[in-house]
Amino acid sequence: MKAVLLAAGEGVRLQPITSTRPKHLIKVAGKPILQYCLDSVKNAGITEAVIVTHYMGEAIKAYFGDGRNQGLKISYVEQKQVLGTGNAASVAEPYVNDEFVLIYGDLLFSPDAVKQAVDAYKKGKADAVMAVVPVDKPESYGIIELSEGKKVKRIVEKPAAGKEPSNLANAGVYVFSTQVFEKLRQIKKSVRGEWELTDALTMLATEGKTVLAAELSKDDWFDVGRPWDLLDANVWALKRMKHEILGTIEQGAHLIGPVTVAESAHIRSGVYIEGPVFIDEEADVGPNCYIRAGTSLGRKVRVGNAVEIKNSVIMDGTHVGHLSYVGDSVIGEKCNFGAGTITANLRFDDGKIKMMVKDKLVDTGRRKLGVVFGDNVKTGIKSLFMPGVKVGANTWVGANFMVTRDLPADTIATLKQEEDIQPRKRKQP
Repeated sequence: MKAVLLAAGEGVRLQPITSTRPKHLIKVAGKPILQYCLDSVKNAGITEAVIVTHYMGEAIKAYFGDGRNQGLKISYVEQKQVLGTGNAASVAEPYVNDEFVLIYGDLLFSPDAVKQAVDAYKKGKADAVMAVVPVDKPESYGIIELSEGKKVKRIVEKPAAGKEPSNLANAGVYVFSTQVFEKLRQIKKSVRGEWELTDALTMLATEGKTVLAAELSKDDWFDVGRPWDLLDANVWALKRMKHEILGTIEQGAHLIGPVTVAESAHIRSGVYIEGPVFIDEEADVGPNCYIRAGTSLGRKVRVGNAVEIKNSVIMDGTHVGHLSYVGDSVIGEKCNFGAGTITANLRFDDGKIKMMVKDKLVDTGRRKLGVVFGDNVKTGIKSLFMPGVKVGANTWVGANFMVTRDLPADTIATLKQEEDIQPRKRKQP
């Protein structure tokens, strides 16, 4: 049995993070999202995988290569145009000649998730299996209506609140025989202008084929759809990883709870870390810093003197200058914070924070949320960022500038200042 992983999409809702990398390579707790999918594939005893790519596909190939480092044999096929999950699945047909697992490669799965779906397929002697997971907001997902014996009857895309047939959502893990490719050739374009994999599944069910639902635990699955989801995804991964301290820890540093410090990382005196926290290779933290729970620091991250970081993802190569505060934020690669940079994460009226997503203002539902920076953002000393703002890649923000709305990529924002410099008048003796 092979695995087919769909990794073609751009992840527009996650911009500006995805303006310089595919969603599937965003790291949480030190590993790309797609890596968690591959780990689950390997845990199911599957040794060969086909990854369907499109947006920045070369970056995915460069990272995972032939799969040797993953303990897998990986090949790649390109989806020429992003025309939906059904179209993406169909381009893998030449690479599959038997039963196979198909996985959405932009979701987080526990190591046991794929195995559960495969076991259900084998035990139920099914024509197809679809993994499902209970969700709190069914109106945001494809929801499954089941008949007796956990058989899939139909799939309702984003039903109106109160009209959902269940609270079980499509979890993005399937097991198919090759007959699904025949159904994929028969489906028609949806109202979204895409060819949907779920339409092929519905076709199998209506023709009397045995399509079973394998229910995953809510704890075994995480959907990363919007920028602030990365914060919860990071905590999800931090709580499930095995932590170990391998790097240099100076005398006077305090590490409390589950903390990982990579072998070449350096934690200086006076640093106080409350886990769960992940600190990657060549990171340099301190002295006299406070790293709070839910934080991941990437490779070669530098955190200067008297900095506080809370529940944030700081990507590779970023420098956070002394006397700065980063709270509930996602910071891209190779950013540079001037001394005293502050990312506010709480509204003055204590209300829920809103963020622009695909040109629409969205209520995040979060009481605390800081900022989202693209790569190579540079801030001047004492710059201030209000809750929920996004800053595009390669943008510079000058000293003392207060950012109250999103800034696009490749922008310079500075504060105009009028100067009045006069000779000093001295009193006569």
